[in-house]
Amino acid sequence: MHSSPTAPFGRFDACWPAVSRPDLLAKPVATALEKCGDAGLVESVLVVDTDPEVADTAAFSEAYEVPLDLSANCVVIAAKRGQAVTHAACVALANTRVDVNSAVRKRLGARKASFAPMDTAVAETGMEYGGITPVGLPEDWPLLVDEAVAAAPYVLVGSGVRRSKLILPGALLARLPNAEVAAGLAG
Repeated sequence: MHSSPTAPFGRFDACWPAVSRPDLLAKPVATALEKCGDAGLVESVLVVDTDPEVADTAAFSEAYEVPLDLSANCVVIAAKRGQAVTHAACVALANTRVDVNSAVRKRLGARKASFAPMDTAVAETGMEYGGITPVGLPEDWPLLVDEAVAAAPYVLVGSGVRRSKLILPGALLARLPNAEVAAGLAG
């Protein structure tokens, strides 16, 4: 009999290899995991089923006893240079804030950078607001990962939907398409 894995932190009823529970993932997330050729890597991505009413970071942290320094947020950025708008994503620990106006803007070579409007973020990613994750983002988007996230043994991020979360090695985020580990991205 195959036993279920145990979450490395938090208080969850159960967790599973994410690839075995596509019902708990947004379609782009499930597709990204299916396409990954490294079975060991894919098996290291866990999913936990949670209450969507407490999906926002502070409420989730309290309800499931997940320290903010083990939880990471993925934010969608709209970077403008002239008339061109480029979308990107940034991942930072929940106890920090992404420096959009300086660090992100400069890294993206933009004149102006801001958080993308919610409807744009949802439409462009194919994920639910409050569940957007770096796994399964559009392949042409830059992905900036704060160095503290990449260094974490495990972090909790969205699953693309509000009702579940992924737990995965921070270093895995640095290996996603178009990912760049960025020092000073958040503070």
